[in-house]
Amino acid sequence: MRHDELIGKVQAQAQLPDRGAAEHTARAVLSTLAERIPEGLADHLAAQLPSDLAESMREKAAGPSEDERRRGTGERFDLTAFAGRIAWRAGVPEDVALRQAAAVLEVLDAAVAPEEMEKLASVLPTDIRTLLPLARAEDTGA
Repeated sequence: MRHDELIGKVQAQAQLPDRGAAEHTARAVLSTLAERIPEGLADHLAAQLPSDLAESMREKAAGPSEDERRRGTGERFDLTAFAGRIAWRAGVPEDVALRQAAAVLEVLDAAVAPEEMEKLASVLPTDIRTLLPLARAEDTGA
């Protein structure tokens, strides 16, 4: 999916006032997601995104501690921390951040290969997985 198309879909899905807000929201969610998931998966997802948005994931994927990088896992945090990080980055309240995260994840689901989204669903804890599109969130055995 091209950058303009992806941002347009985020804007529509999250009901944001303009493309700038949609870009800011997408970056906030992707950066936070990259902190939570294994670095390799973040790289695979980023490879399927427009290059400027992919950078949001790649920059944060390198963020975990040395021990976590060796194990190939992202930081461990729950939905409350996930919402808090997105809210801080996007400059919105946490309830708005959760709605925006669900919108970005919905667009991400359409933008990347289904296998990558299945992997994403399998590594997220149940509480964060609830933000994924309903069929994807329920489809994992995790």
